[in-house]
Amino acid sequence: PWQQKLSRSSGWCLCPSRMGDTSITQAQICEFSQQHGNDIQPVLLHPVFLCGLVAIPLILSKGLCLQNDLLTQSHLISTIFFVSGICTMLQVLLGVRLPIVQGGTFTFVTPTLAMLSLPSWKCPAWTQNATLVNTSSPEFIQVWQTRMREVQGAIVVASCFQIFVGFSGLIGFLMKFIGPLTIAPTITLVALPLFESAGDMAGEHWGIAFMTIFFIILFSQYLKKVAVPLPSYQRGKKCHFSPVYLFQIFPVLLGLSLSWLLCYMLTVTGVLPADPTAYGHMARTDTRGDVLSQAPWFRLPYPGQWGKPTVSLAGIFGLLAGVISSMLESVGDYFACARLCGAPPPPKHAISRGIGVEGIGCLLAGAWGTGSGTTSYSENVGALGITKVGSRMVIIAGACAMLLSGIFGKVGAMLASIPTPVIGGMFLVIFGVIAAVGISNLQYTDMNSSRNIFVFGFSVFAGLTIPSWASKNSTLLETGIIQLDQVILVLLTTSMFVGGLLGFILDNTIPGRICRKGSKSLEFSSGMRGREGIRTGEETLYAATGKEKDIY
Repeated sequence: PWQQKLSRSSGWCLCPSRMGDTSITQAQICEFSQQHGNDIQPVLLHPVFLCGLVAIPLILSKGLCLQNDLLTQSHLISTIFFVSGICTMLQVLLGVRLPIVQGGTFTFVTPTLAMLSLPSWKCPAWTQNATLVNTSSPEFIQVWQTRMREVQGAIVVASCFQIFVGFSGLIGFLMKFIGPLTIAPTITLVALPLFESAGDMAGEHWGIAFMTIFFIILFSQYLKKVAVPLPSYQRGKKCHFSPVYLFQIFPVLLGLSLSWLLCYMLTVTGVLPADPTAYGHMARTDTRGDVLSQAPWFRLPYPGQWGKPTVSLAGIFGLLAGVISSMLESVGDYFACARLCGAPPPPKHAISRGIGVEGIGCLLAGAWGTGSGTTSYSENVGALGITKVGSRMVIIAGACAMLLSGIFGKVGAMLASIPTPVIGGMFLVIFGVIAAVGISNLQYTDMNSSRNIFVFGFSVFAGLTIPSWASKNSTLLETGIIQLDQVILVLLTTSMFVGGLLGFILDNTIPGRICRKGSKSLEFSSGMRGREGIRTGEETLYAATGKEKDIY
């Protein structure tokens, strides 16, 4: 009776998964949640995936010939913020209907860079020299916009495949053949090939890069359980101070801010060299600071802002690999998000609808010209476990904040002005975590099996070796048909395609698979372990009585 009364009066109740744990009662948990549940709602969303939205345009800028055009980089950052806000609203309201955030995906980065590295799309030498680049000249605008339009067209066509797979229900059939030994090398090889980009940026000043890494590790690992008292307001208690785990929620944002501030101090005091040819010059804040004054206060991104998208077979096939990887990652995110929210595992129709809406999001991203598609953000799912806030209204509020950030041009300009070695330090941490997330999928299979060890090890190593060889010996792959040559080269230089394909073939053909041929069910491993009740703010997703409410 007290559970029902509390549920009716407050609209929610935490349901502990450890029902036999006598160290804390349900009443104590609910009482604590009543006192502290609302206090941390406003800080759930933005910095969790901020680094991802900023990282993707900066990585693609070299392939798009934009490394010396900071203003356009800021426009790309604003565009990806704006589109991510739209896609998040669509997913929460019409898609899988879980409190899950949509944003730019790294699975599109590797095939996009492979496509832009084709001989026909390599940047002219003069675009690499800042002294020769006039960013407002029609010639330079034509150079980068033709490449962007090619990327847009490939994303639009590839997203149609995702829309079909989602709304046709085909994703459920495909998941019968895709286990951890396919997912693990695919996700791992999303990040590993980007080590060169991270190293080049961090190498502009290793001292600053390591300082950024130190701050992020300090906040995310050593200080994550340190609570900071912050003022908050709640009905019945008025204004009071509540403990908030700021270091655990904002480790990357705090690390970037402190490193950025130190770079500014070293620039003002003249410690960092002013000579553009000297080592460490790119750590100065004034090397990228002009973009703040150049950027408009308000700029509304719109579809086709870079021109009419163009299409090539090479780009389509390359980005199809990215689409498949994105779908695999999203399905796991749906189950993890439902588990952390205390909701029942999403049924097949909700998963199919979510994948279909993600395809629509990728279509919008291609139309707007973000340079990437969109996917569900695993980082946000992890934030649910930290904050214990699973309200869809919080995610919608965050989506509105993304929309405003995309319209407010100075936000993108400020993020584009971050010193290069600070970005490099952040990349080292982010890409390492992404690679580890891919490897962590092996926990759902038996790694004492020599068969599984072989499949994963060979897939990852071949996924690094074959693309490296193909990029250096592209002439040996020529068939005489230009379009076919481009398709083969893009696919063979995309590490996650090579590794994922090998893992898929080997895992489904080598005897010895047990329980879905050697792999535990993704639904079981990701979604059906103990449910943890979380403050939803709007409804009880999983009541203390055990009755599940169909929120899908």
